[in-house]
Amino acid sequence: MKTSDFDYNLPTELIAQTPVEPRDSSRLMVVDKDTHQMKEEKFFDIINFLQEGDLLVWNNSKVFKARLRGTLMLDETTSDTKIPANATDKILNSATVEIFLVRPMENPGVWKALAKPGRKLRLGIKIIFAADFAAEVISKENDGIFLLQFNEDDMQVRAKANQYGEVPTPPYIKAEQMANLDKRYQTVYAKHEGSVAAPTAGFHFTPELIEKLEQKGVQFAEVTLHVGLGTFLPVKTDIVEDHKMHSEWIELSDKNAHLINNAKADGRRVIAVGTTTVRTLEGLALKFGKAELEPYQGDINIFITPGFKFKIIDALITNFHLPQSTLLMLVSAFVKDREFTLKCYEEAVKEKYRFFSFGDAMLIK
Repeated sequence: MKTSDFDYNLPTELIAQTPVEPRDSSRLMVVDKDTHQMKEEKFFDIINFLQEGDLLVWNNSKVFKARLRGTLMLDETTSDTKIPANATDKILNSATVEIFLVRPMENPGVWKALAKPGRKLRLGIKIIFAADFAAEVISKENDGIFLLQFNEDDMQVRAKANQYGEVPTPPYIKAEQMANLDKRYQTVYAKHEGSVAAPTAGFHFTPELIEKLEQKGVQFAEVTLHVGLGTFLPVKTDIVEDHKMHSEWIELSDKNAHLINNAKADGRRVIAVGTTTVRTLEGLALKFGKAELEPYQGDINIFITPGFKFKIIDALITNFHLPQSTLLMLVSAFVKDREFTLKCYEEAVKEKYRFFSFGDAMLIK
């Protein structure tokens, strides 16, 4: 398959810069993948398309302030990431860089990261984020990914990132236009901190809507996938199959595995909230080689493209995704018709739906 097969024309004015309020007042395109019918609703109308016994599964990962602005210290005489007492002049006379923390590695204090501009970084250079927060570049990979060594453990790095960093919104969102960004770029059910980008399909849920769904008999289960490079890195290859998908950390508890397995055994619908939930559930089914899931904690790496055989999910709630993205490829795979998927997107453009992270939603059933 060609990457260009998943392209579509999107006017920039349709890229949502701010979310709607309240959250569940966004528009909802309801798509029947079997009959190829589309209809427009409001997201709070989703209750009319869900039924007693349906199991909604969402990703409870929480975003941390993964974007850091640092100063490069050109003194390479020590490998210690602590800032020397005489470093002031060296810091003031050196360059600045933006660091995007992606995920911690197995070695204590080592993080995978992106940098802008990456050309400024070389091995052994120090990056100073604050008087008590610094890192050293210890590796540079071919795809522009760096490994940074911190003195702190993973939890301490996240804590200091939350103290000194910024909410890592996508580059197409002008964050300065929006108040309460910390809270709004987060789902209302976020629990476990670790994502560098939000699982945005869940933005549309409010506590009130969740309560109404519970009263109707809809059930809920949770997974955790800490969003990383596998979610947001663009496809740069001409051939889809040549794209390298990066692993992301997931967790499925015993309780939630039972909820999902019971729903499948009963013939009840399992409805994924977002593509990260899809990758978690279908990735585990692929890993275990069966539709009955088991508790798991660790990395998962799955690239879902048209032709993929879904074993777990029966319906999908998702936003409108970037052209030529792995997420649009996943949606096309679930719809089982790339051309019809792009037709839905063309209709969304025509009707001026709002796109991407803070945009409107689709229910594909």
